[in-house]
Amino acid sequence: MKKVMCGNELDRMPGLAFRIMALIFRISDLVKSPRGRLDSFRIGKGQTLVDYGCGTGRYIRQASESVGEKGRVYAVDIHPLAIKAAAGISAKFNLKNVSPLLTDGKSVDIPTASADLVYALDMFHMVSDTGSFLKELYRITKPDGILILEDGHQPRALAKEKVSRSGCWEVAEETRSHMKYKPKKQVP
Repeated sequence: MKKVMCGNELDRMPGLAFRIMALIFRISDLVKSPRGRLDSFRIGKGQTLVDYGCGTGRYIRQASESVGEKGRVYAVDIHPLAIKAAAGISAKFNLKNVSPLLTDGKSVDIPTASADLVYALDMFHMVSDTGSFLKELYRITKPDGILILEDGHQPRALAKEKVSRSGCWEVAEETRSHMKYKPKKQVP
């Protein structure tokens, strides 16, 4: 049952599970705003961000405001309901710098070396092919860019092992809630 609801290594959670997750996030966001989370990433005006695994879109509006008119936010997900949610938020708040993008989980239509910051929050546990996933994130991240990765519903040691195996990333900083990586200069 946990695998069906949480999606561990399923790549995409079932539609019902997505809708339940959206409801839970709406309720929890009323109790505690998720705004502080992105504030800790030190996002700058004019940056290009990738919200990979954007899910219900809970960070899209703040990300859009943080990068400003000259910045860009790519809201990427493998689930069509997530892209629908991102497009709805973009339309509702007239966020002209947000591009919702559906991915197949292997590649995404974002230019090479264009992202200043990629964040993947509460979704890494769902990725079945972590090597390909991390190599694609490496491809879209600038050489001086940053990847912020949350462990998700898996032990930190397992998440770090998966990242290490990719050969693409090195730890820049570790906090209680996430790991910050920088791209390795040379990838095998």
